[in-house]
Amino acid sequence: MQIRTLIFLSCIIVFNSLHAENWPRFRGPNGNGISNDTIPVEWKDSNFQWKPALPATGHGSPAVWGDKIFLLCADQKNAARTAVCVSAKDGAILWKHTHAADKHKHHKQNSFASSTPAVDGDRAYFSWGTTEQLTIAAYTLEGTKAWEAKLGPVKGGHGFGASPIVHEGLVIINNDQDGESSLIALDARTGNVNWNTPRQSKRLTYSTPVLYRGQLIFTNWTHGITGIDPANGRVLWEKQVFPQDSKERAIGSPIVAGDLVIGSCGFVTKLKHIVALRPKGDQMEEVWRIEKSVPHIPTPLLLGENIFLWNDLGIVTCANAATGKVHWSERAVRSGKFFGSPVAADGKIYCAEARGKIVVLRGDGKFEKLAENDLGEQCHSTPAIANGVMYVRTYQTLYSISK
Repeated sequence: MQIRTLIFLSCIIVFNSLHAENWPRFRGPNGNGISNDTIPVEWKDSNFQWKPALPATGHGSPAVWGDKIFLLCADQKNAARTAVCVSAKDGAILWKHTHAADKHKHHKQNSFASSTPAVDGDRAYFSWGTTEQLTIAAYTLEGTKAWEAKLGPVKGGHGFGASPIVHEGLVIINNDQDGESSLIALDARTGNVNWNTPRQSKRLTYSTPVLYRGQLIFTNWTHGITGIDPANGRVLWEKQVFPQDSKERAIGSPIVAGDLVIGSCGFVTKLKHIVALRPKGDQMEEVWRIEKSVPHIPTPLLLGENIFLWNDLGIVTCANAATGKVHWSERAVRSGKFFGSPVAADGKIYCAEARGKIVVLRGDGKFEKLAENDLGEQCHSTPAIANGVMYVRTYQTLYSISK
């Protein structure tokens, strides 16, 4: 086995063995979507700890810190956004704060609350955007408002959906939109802008950044995959890997696989791409590319030495993460749509179908559907896993599932 492959696999083993009690952002620690917790495969009534109705609707995923769960809700009639904190113990709403917001156009599959909060142990950070204003609001974990930042209008007919992350005292968000755009970092204590990296993007972007070798990684159709210095917002490198001959959109988030950074882009009715890059000297080189059965919305999942691509119609492709060699492509459901991203618990893969069916697959590289758990409610979100519990947010309800 080549030395590079050994290094790649050792990085994967160490990364996948990490256990985090918190789920502090979209898809958990660094967006990897992996937990070592054991979650039931087939759900019985006894596995549901609680399932309270939420104060309003939305598609954003939960973030978890300790015994508190954070999520964004919205009134679909007047577009008011509500920051919500739920008790992980019993599902009680501990606090909520509602913000008036302008009603605006969004895609029929989107909502006014499609972003996932970020949490750092001191505060929770909520983001939403309208044609008038991108807003980030910070609250202490006890519900006291710390600050609110207004960052200018959001242009894009499909509506907002970008989620923030927190890194070394900064709240960072992808503000790519239709036209003049920027990557923004705010001081987590004050909400003041720490840096703002302007750029021209032709399409509203929904992907959430990840960390890779001390860099922030962003994906965007126009710019491709970009590495940013988190201290000052300086562009360290950028590689345009997505074709520019038709309009595409980066919705799924980048992921890290050993020494590779992997990003996706595409358009729902046209070609979609997933591309892996690796450093070569002071440049990034393309290592592999897949353009068949690639997801447009769901983010890929790295599990062991394999990468799983769960596309919008439920076709799952398993490929070697180091080489991109496809092992198999199989249909997880006979029919359905997927807007949430897959996550893994104890080596098994969970993904929510839009009608509320949580599909469970083996994650060891062999295709087998283990279960299909029907919640009976619309679900566009990605599950969160923390402290032995899976939290699933449907359009109007938050479910707590455990052994």
